This record gives sequence, structure tokens and C-alpha cells, in this order.
Amino acid sequence: MRSLSVKKVNIMKNKTLKIDILARVEGEGGLKLKISNGIVKDVQLKIYEPPRFFEAFLRGRDFREAPDITSRICGICPIAYQLGASQAMEEICGVKVEGQLKTLRRLIYTGEWIESHVLHAFMLNAPDFFEAGSVIHLAQVYPEVVKNALRMKKAGNEIMIVLGGREIHPVNLRLGGFYKVPKKRELRALLEEIKWSKQAAVDALMFISKFEFPEFKQNYEFLALSDPDEYAILGGRLVSNCGINLPVNEYDNCLVEEHVPHSTALHSHLKGAGTCLLGPLARYNLNFEQLTPLAKETAFNAGLGRHCYNPFKSILVRMVEVIYAFEEAERIIEAYEEPGSPAIEVKPRAGTGYGATEAPRGICYHRYTIDDNGIIQDSKIVAPTSVNQSRIEKDLWDLVQANVGLTDEKLKFFCERAIRNYDPCISCSTHFLTMDIERD
Repeated sequence: MRSLSVKKVNIMKNKTLKIDILARVEGEGGLKLKISNGIVKDVQLKIYEPPRFFEAFLRGRDFREAPDITSRICGICPIAYQLGASQAMEEICGVKVEGQLKTLRRLIYTGEWIESHVLHAFMLNAPDFFEAGSVIHLAQVYPEVVKNALRMKKAGNEIMIVLGGREIHPVNLRLGGFYKVPKKRELRALLEEIKWSKQAAVDALMFISKFEFPEFKQNYEFLALSDPDEYAILGGRLVSNCGINLPVNEYDNCLVEEHVPHSTALHSHLKGAGTCLLGPLARYNLNFEQLTPLAKETAFNAGLGRHCYNPFKSILVRMVEVIYAFEEAERIIEAYEEPGSPAIEVKPRAGTGYGATEAPRGICYHRYTIDDNGIIQDSKIVAPTSVNQSRIEKDLWDLVQANVGLTDEKLKFFCERAIRNYDPCISCSTHFLTMDIERD
């Protein structure tokens, strides 16, 4: 299968390479590289999208509004924000959502994983392996592959519509559960398409496994939620391959944020330990044993081992998670029994609560403080891209240094391609900003 081929040339002079607008990523960002005599001197993933101030305008709002307000942070993964906010508020108020309501939350989250992962894998990432400008060019060569990908994505959207009312910024989720729960027949109507899509996802992974992947392995510290009983999506403990094992309420003692001049989003990094990587590769490496037998088997058939440290192969891991998500959706729907009530009552009380879920791109963290009347006094939301930004820059530094002999055009393309591996959601990360004003 045709892949990227490059011709190296000797470059031994000072140069600055700029990518003003990154293509095929969500949000607005660019890249600046400085190279002197063949040595990389600086790498800046420049996020210039205007700040969005979500934490600021949550203050003073009713605690019940948080899930709907935060869902507007991202149109691709609104469920991550809705459920993270819900978890934090429910913790403050002493409410624990269990049983079928918790299972329905997991089901709608599978829909989000499916639509997001398939969108990224085929519409944004796969064209890079053919040096294609867009999925339109890919569709001209492999029309059935793209058609099947769109059908899989639609199946994920349908799960979100049935449970959430619509696929973009769903309106049916609330603190304690849902405004309305689906009938058994409504969910079972999705089964035929889910079963078709599960097999289509297996076939899609095997198609992608034939791509030629650049040799680029990194020594990552992976960080993900982990649950001994299931592949973590809705919660768990913060776990890394370097010894971290903490409850979610210790997140702020684990990761710290800092301002960098070239970004309107804060950079997050491990306290005293540097960068870490969130997302599919982290989940796969840390939680492999919780995957289903079919997902594991297909991963092995696609050439993945128990561990994967090559970010260019993250497209494979995303499709493993798509297979898992379709299996989970099928399992949940077949066992579904309508709960007696669509939600548990959540009454306000003063306190601070924490929530974290696994968005398609990694851990989405929420912390809120409310008063006795349920008015939000303080909020902190950390999107996974905010944590991954520093790691992306580190990987780019190593990648450029290893390929510094490429022509400028080839190097620019290679860097853009590398950034797309991480599926950065730039808009999600730009609501972080501290502003200091000095007046005479």
C-alpha cells in the first residue's frame, strides 16, 4: 500500500519553518520550528485561538446548569464534559448514579467514542498515509472504505440521538441521570446496525494495518483512568506506567498548569516529572487486559502487541477502541431493562467535588465548588489536549531532529502529520486563561 516516501537532503544552515494554519485538526493553531546548523533549537505548537473563558462564566450559575454549559466546549465530545461535570456535582451532593442509569451513561459514551474515533481515523488521519489532501482524495481510491466509515460514524451518532436527543450538544442528560430514558424497543432498533458496524470496524482495522508506519517510538509516561472491572470510560483511578495510582480528587496534586507565551491554552505537566501522554495509546497500554477478546484478537491480527509506543500507530489503537465500543453498545442494549425513574434527585449542598472521564482524546477533568444554594463559586476544567500539548512539542522536537535532512516542504508535511496523530482538540483547550492587569 502506497505510503509517505521522502528524499533526504543535507541542510546545514539556520532556518525557521512556519506552519501558519494546521490542517485537519479541530481548532486554530500553527507550528514554528527553529533549526541551526542541523540542530533543532526550538519547537512551538502555537495555539492562537481566542480564549473562551468557560470557567469564568460558570461562576455564579446554578449547579444544575454545568453539564449543559460545559457541553458547549466541544461539539465532537460533549458527553465527556457533561458527565465530568455531572460526576463532580453529584459527588458534592452525596449522590451516586448506579445500575441502568450508569449503564446508559456508558452507552452514550460509546456513541461519542465511535463517532469521534472514526471521524479522526478516516477523515483526518488516514489521508496522510497516502499523501492525500483530504478524505475526498482517499474516497476516489477506496470508495467502499470511506462509505463504510461514514456508516460506522452514523451508527455512533444514532446512539447519541436516541439517548441524548441529538448528536451535537445532547439535551437529555442531567444531574442524576436523564430527563427521559429510552424504551427497550428504541434501543434494540439500533442493534442490527451496531452488529454490522462491529464487523465493519474489524475490517477497517485490518485495512489500516496494511499502511506503512514511520519508525518512531517514544518513551512515554502514559496516564489514564483505570478500573479493574472494565475498560475505563466513566471513571476510575489516575494510573500511569511510572507508578502513579491516585484517586481523581488528587488530580491537582499530580498535574500542574503553566502559561507559555505562544499559547492561549495552559500547558499541563506532571508535577516534578515532565510530560505525559493521555488518550488511546495511554488507555491501550495501561488497560489492555480490560479489552474484550474480539478487540484483543483483532489488535494482534493487525500487528499490535500488548504495548504500543509509536504515535503514528495510534490510528490502529483508535480502531481497536471502536471495536470495543461497538461490542459494549451491543452488550448493554441486549441486557437493558428500563429503570423505574430517569434520574435520581440531586439536592445542593456546599462543598467541592471532582469528576473525570475518558474523552476520546484522554482524561477530561472537572473540579467545582458550590455553596448551600447550589451556586457555583469556583470551577476548573482541564481538557486532554492541554496535557498533551507539551508532549506533542517534545515528540516534534525528536521527530524533526531525526529527519532534519528533509526538504522544507516534506518536513512541514511530516510535522503536520505527526500532530494529527494525537487528534488535538485545540478549541477545547483554549478556555484556560489567567489575566493579570496592572494599573497606575
